[in-house]
Amino acid sequence: MSEQDPIREGLAALSQFFVADCTVGETLQRVVDLSAGAIGRVDFAGLTMPVEGEPVTPVFSDPEAPDIDSAQYEANSGPCLDAYRLGEVFAIEDTETEQRWPHFCAAAAEHGVRSTLSLPLAVAGEHLGALNMYSSTAGPFSDADRGTGTAFATQAAVVLANAQAYWDARSMAEGLQAAMEHRAVIEQAKGLIMAAMPQPSPDAAFDILTRASQRENRKLRDIAAEIIANKTYRPIPSADIEE
Repeated sequence: MSEQDPIREGLAALSQFFVADCTVGETLQRVVDLSAGAIGRVDFAGLTMPVEGEPVTPVFSDPEAPDIDSAQYEANSGPCLDAYRLGEVFAIEDTETEQRWPHFCAAAAEHGVRSTLSLPLAVAGEHLGALNMYSSTAGPFSDADRGTGTAFATQAAVVLANAQAYWDARSMAEGLQAAMEHRAVIEQAKGLIMAAMPQPSPDAAFDILTRASQRENRKLRDIAAEIIANKTYRPIPSADIEE
């Protein structure tokens, strides 16, 4: 098997990855696992992403990744953060001699990491995070390594954007479906209320539901469901009709 075969296989797997089959977390883990094996000298990988406004490493192929990254998050300075924020590629040839990002380099060297490659994840100008690769071998990453990393980062960004869009759309669709179902329940309950009213009116029926919800401190849809379950509406207090 040639050196390019695992790269092609990994990129093909990412391009064919169907986000609906997995949760976002599972999608991210797949991205990291494939990326970690794309470059021979890379020992493990991780993703830097914002969670509730704060940068974290939520997904990684080795638990050392978040341990190392915590140093740059605490110092608010590091190659992963810069790759994410600036949308540029940052590499460290040797953590023992690198002058930039001292807190990160000290933590990385302590864990046996001698070189790193951080690549931005961006789609349509939106910065989603950074793909970070860690190696126990010192020295520059070759143009081929950078090209491979960039290819994975680009594909990974598309996967992440699609996953985010899919789950956002799914959540919205589920919310709309629930709203439609609740509306149907309320309309049915209004019909039963109107059947018990001397002068039926949709607005008056809805007003009665609203008053009952406020009086009993219960959700309007629960009041409506109870009326439907009883298949009738209890005698309407005259105060509810007249107010």
